[in-house]
Amino acid sequence: MTEISRAHKPKMSREHAFALLHQMLRIRRFEERCVELYTQEKIRGFLHVCIGEEAVGTGVMHNLRADEAVISTYREHGHALLNRISMERVMAEMYGKRDGCSLGRGGSMHLFDAERRFFGGNAIVAGGLPLAVGLALADRLQGIERATVCFLGDGAAAEGAFYESLNLAALWQLPVLFVCENNHYAMGTPIEVAHAETAIHRKAEAIGVPARQVDGMSVVQVEAAARAALEEIRGGQGPRFIECDTYRFRAHSMFDPQLYRDQEEVAQWKERDPIDRLANWMQQAGLLDEEQQASLDREVTEEVEAAVRFAEDSEWEAVTDLHEHVMAPAPASLEPPPEAEKGETEMSLREAFARGLEEALSHDKRVFIMGEDIGRYGGCYAVTRGMLEHFGPERVRDTPLSENAFTGAGIGAALGGMRPIVEIMTVNFSLLAMDQIVNTAATLLHMSGGQFPVPLVIRMATGAGRQVAAQHSHSLENWYAHVPGIRVLYPATVEDARYMLWSALQDPNPVLIFEHVMLYNHSAELTPQPDGVDIDKAVIRRPGRDISLITWGGCLYKSLEAAELLARDGIEAEVIDLRVLRPLDRDTLIESVSRTRRAVVVDEGWLTGSLAGEILAILSEQAFWELDAPLARVCSEEVPMPYPRHLEESALPQVDKIVATARRILGEQA
Repeated sequence: MTEISRAHKPKMSREHAFALLHQMLRIRRFEERCVELYTQEKIRGFLHVCIGEEAVGTGVMHNLRADEAVISTYREHGHALLNRISMERVMAEMYGKRDGCSLGRGGSMHLFDAERRFFGGNAIVAGGLPLAVGLALADRLQGIERATVCFLGDGAAAEGAFYESLNLAALWQLPVLFVCENNHYAMGTPIEVAHAETAIHRKAEAIGVPARQVDGMSVVQVEAAARAALEEIRGGQGPRFIECDTYRFRAHSMFDPQLYRDQEEVAQWKERDPIDRLANWMQQAGLLDEEQQASLDREVTEEVEAAVRFAEDSEWEAVTDLHEHVMAPAPASLEPPPEAEKGETEMSLREAFARGLEEALSHDKRVFIMGEDIGRYGGCYAVTRGMLEHFGPERVRDTPLSENAFTGAGIGAALGGMRPIVEIMTVNFSLLAMDQIVNTAATLLHMSGGQFPVPLVIRMATGAGRQVAAQHSHSLENWYAHVPGIRVLYPATVEDARYMLWSALQDPNPVLIFEHVMLYNHSAELTPQPDGVDIDKAVIRRPGRDISLITWGGCLYKSLEAAELLARDGIEAEVIDLRVLRPLDRDTLIESVSRTRRAVVVDEGWLTGSLAGEILAILSEQAFWELDAPLARVCSEEVPMPYPRHLEESALPQVDKIVATARRILGEQA
């Protein structure tokens, strides 16, 4: 544990001490008033106050520059107030009013301010740590020398994201200050029950992050430690970790009956109240008298009451704005791909994906790619082979096996001004990153009231057919297509594989691109697309009049083959390649089915809860009176994917199943 040098100890002039006391008192009185307002049902949801912990945020943030980013936890009111967001806007957010710092959409746990680089609280324990790593990475890649501060609780140190994020920060020597507010209870479980090693800073040291432990009830000690750590970080020495031993005087949240601790323990900690401690020292040093302290208290109380009046007078956001800030508006027109091919040329989808990546790296300095084994190994599916040598390790970045952390770091880097492309080796591994994709990437724009779009692209291989059994053969695109706030693409042709990425990188929203493993080797003549491809619309791959076969991804060519077989008997099937799974192109679907009056959806996902079921529901709701026959779907059998080839093939949609289903709908014998 590094000792704090005399040079880093705060110079406690009256003005300095008074500023620290003022900030801590602002937080305390604000929090106390919020508790009152909660009992009056003015504030709802979860309310986590930091009464007793004011010294930590105050000591750390007193050293921050205005352009240095802050990531907080769900107990972030104090951090937000510390020279970042006005008390009026914070209070209005607590009420859920339109004048709140997040337009009332975030509430107590999600305070944001883009202008002041306050990237907010996070209701997911340890969810902010990967974002802090990404913000620091964005600064590193852009040559900006500044720190990012990430607050976390002791409970976060039990999460995998803690270890993954600190490892990335240490591995890449990123300018992050991690500050652990160790209040001894994650929620109601004492730290000695939850951690084999109760000294959290030792965990950071074991990972490779220099760390120190300080008395978190002393704003002077916290400030000294933060000053030293921030100077080291700004000097290019990599991340630092401070564990602040502190205590919350109030419950975990307003729902907490506090049965896990006795009042004697609370009383003992209150004797170390950080506000009283500083005020008493100032009085003994002749820096503060009772009248000055009372005057300061009145001033702060007046500020709090003015904030309450502001919140009371603010208006609610109109219900007509409900769908605002779910997706950021895309550019009115997209830039065409700068290296579109001039003539037809044959290539595989693997080569097409690679060309798209090379084009993006060559023509946009904000673009970098990261993922497991994408550099030295060349990618699990050889899509990124040779790119490390061409673009270097900063822009083709190998990561540890830590999907949650590096996906979250991609989100943070996007918030920091970059255009990251994250490769998740297989869709199964994305389940380890689902927290960051669903809880953060998809929600930040909405929760921040439109302040934080997340221009991130995530690529992942998906699908079955290679005899790799149940854990590497999923088709989970429907899970992600269920989530508002993200775009889901599934290219299946060489044109889409080649050009979709350039369009996706111009989208200010998170974009997931699924790549079917059985299509990487599929080759075809590439028709140049000098204007790029439309990532809003489905495509009719084969026109027809008798029945619509609706599909995407790995089932596209099976559906086209089925259409060829049906055509031999005079049945003209129209094949629609959805290719954009969220948002669905409903117009193309309804227009096609209104002409053919029959439809079969072919989906490699399981039947129950399938995207096929959603499509059939849309057609039933919006084109029912155009139908001449019941709708149908062909999906994978409801079993984990088998290893033996004959069983795997039996479990998947196949051409004969598609043909038989189409004939049944048409009233013919199979």
